[in-house]
Amino acid sequence: MKVLVLCSGGDAPGMNRVVYSLSKYLKLDYARAGYKGLVEGDIFPLDLKAVKESKDEAGAVIYSSRYPKFKEEKYFKKGLKNALNYDYVIVIGGNGSQRGAKELAEAGANMLFIPGSIDNDVINSSYSLGFQSAVDQCVYTIQNCMPSINAFCYTCFFEVMGRDSGRIAEETYKNANADVLVAKMEDFKVNTIAKKVKENVNNGKGTCIVLKEKMRDRTYFVEALEERVEKGTVKYQVVGRTQRGGKPAKMDLLMADKFASAAAKEIKLGHKNKSILVDEKMNIKICDLL
Repeated sequence: MKVLVLCSGGDAPGMNRVVYSLSKYLKLDYARAGYKGLVEGDIFPLDLKAVKESKDEAGAVIYSSRYPKFKEEKYFKKGLKNALNYDYVIVIGGNGSQRGAKELAEAGANMLFIPGSIDNDVINSSYSLGFQSAVDQCVYTIQNCMPSINAFCYTCFFEVMGRDSGRIAEETYKNANADVLVAKMEDFKVNTIAKKVKENVNNGKGTCIVLKEKMRDRTYFVEALEERVEKGTVKYQVVGRTQRGGKPAKMDLLMADKFASAAAKEIKLGHKNKSILVDEKMNIKICDLL
């Protein structure tokens, strides 16, 4: 049985654990840097030593990439040709990666998809690999910054990742006991937020605002709030890539093992062109590729 694995799109803590767990069930090759490697033929036997050493680390030991060229016919055909050399190709990534897997399946390749996206926005899945790790890193950043913010009764925006989804922001807000959540532009009720800031200052404390990325330029939020509170007291912290780089949470290591076990079972049963997703009760569910 010839099986190829690749990671595609943004890296998510837990990807390495999936690859390691898969290697316990299957003999694997990998496409270096995802669909890019599949197209360019950068395909190698899995280095079991490297995979074992990285199994509890973030990142992607087999590398990942965003590869928009895969949408172009000539590049897609090159990737398909290499995919057809394998009995199965396992793709770990987000919605765009799943679409690529479906297109390969429709062209004749045998595909399996595992959701790996810190944004937790994979269609029809209640959980995506890396989400809990990302939230934990956001909370860690806030907990380490707020003592200094409180010391001056300042206000700080904490910009967290999430792309088009507010789930990281929402979960961080709850877990960090933040004062304000801005997960969409309608949440930025600046007069209400300014009132909260002033209340906190009167009570001798700072204000923590969790803000989803990619809504407006950061200066917009700072300047809008500083028009209503004391100048120079509003700070801005980008959590950024530390969300991807922390040690995978226990939840993500557990889910990685479950995803790998389910993928191996699907291969053993001869099932193909499936997405290995998660239901509302955090159980694995198998669906057709979307």
